[in-house]
Amino acid sequence: MTTSVPPVNGQVIGLAHYAGRAALERVLARSGTTFEQSVALRAASDNGGTVERARVVGRLTGGLKIEESAARRAVEELTARGLLEERAPGQVSLTDGGRELFASIRSAGDAIAARVYADIPAEDLAVAGRVLALVTERANAELADA
Repeated sequence: MTTSVPPVNGQVIGLAHYAGRAALERVLARSGTTFEQSVALRAASDNGGTVERARVVGRLTGGLKIEESAARRAVEELTARGLLEERAPGQVSLTDGGRELFASIRSAGDAIAARVYADIPAEDLAVAGRVLALVTERANAELADA
């Protein structure tokens, strides 16, 4: 099925984001994990499994544009579920259960991405990546000016 190519704007970018996120949310729902919690798990994983709580909160507030209280709540919920634990004051670490859950989320997300991006030329993906990075940078600048 071929569709006409709409001009790139915030709506088109948003629709692509929400479609991809909805596909991931179905995976997350099976484990009772929210999108915010999955991003917090990724933040810990990306830092070797142990990270400063403030860094996780910053990644959630900065990346997802959510309130600090919501970001802190996501970390607290993961701790209550035994997926993160406080190892040292101000630091959280993935537990074995947290590592396993994040590995399954990552694997499912990678499979979704493989299907979604299949057959799109690498050059097109590179251009899209550069454009979206620039749009993100400019939108963040707008937020900083507000």
